[in-house]
Parts: sequence; C-alpha cells; structure tokens
Amino acid sequence: MTTLHSVGRRRRAVAAAGAVSAGLLVLSACDKPTPLATLTVGRSSVSEEATCYHDGDALKQSETKKCLKADQTITVDPDETVRFGVDPEIADHGWTILMNGQPLTDSSKKTYRTIPGSVFFNAQYGATGDSTIVSVKEGDKSTLGVWSFKLKKGD
Repeated sequence: MTTLHSVGRRRRAVAAAGAVSAGLLVLSACDKPTPLATLTVGRSSVSEEATCYHDGDALKQSETKKCLKADQTITVDPDETVRFGVDPEIADHGWTILMNGQPLTDSSKKTYRTIPGSVFFNAQYGATGDSTIVSVKEGDKSTLGVWSFKLKKGD
C-alpha cells in the first residue's frame, strides 16, 4: 500500500510542477502591460495603454510624432470639464498634456488634472474643426511614453 500512495503523490507532484512551469512559460511570453492614462468627461471615460512606450527608455524624437494617433475617442461638450488621470508610475516621471502635438500644460507630478472642454476646440490653442488629438507625454527632459486620445466636439 505504501508504494501505491508514494507513486500517487509523486505523480501529483510532477503534474503540479508541470502546471506551474507551463503557467510561467505562458506568462513569460506575454508583454508587460504599460501604465494607463484615463480621460473622463461627465460620466464617460476612456483608458488607454501607451501608443508608444519602451519600458522606461526614452523615445526618439522622430518616433514621438508617429505616436500622436488615437485609437480611443471621447465626445466632449465644450461646457464640460475634461479630467486626465495617470498611473503613479507616469506621474513620478512628470507628464505634460499635448494638444495636436504641442504642449498645452506644464509638466506635473500629480496623478490628476482638469482642463475646461472649451480649450480643446478653441483656435487660440491650435484647435481646428470638431475634433482634436490630445496626448499625455511622460517625461520632463525626454519622452518616455505617449498616450493619445481623440476628442470629438459634442453638443
């Protein structure tokens, strides 16, 4: 009887070790998710992983311009407030809000900022038409990451 129990235990141990190894192999094949940036307008919000990110390494300036494209769109009533939130990892390096690639704010180390919605559709700030690309740029001296959103003018 002892032999049967030890064989059963050994099989379970080998099976468990195999399952753990397979799990680690699957996890090692996955890319680590980037920190998130979130935009909130009223009750709507969109979150985005970085458009461009090299795990904390600086992006080339020529590469940064290609990052100013948005997958996520949010409608903004010009009378509403647009709230920007970033993961603490982004805030630790400082971050700037860009509008159509141009700095709209100074760098901040806070995780949260607000801007009136009307700014994003005001020609004085470089807006043209009924939509604009707004980006979060991580980094004070060099760009470590870019998160981009399309703001569409609402009623």
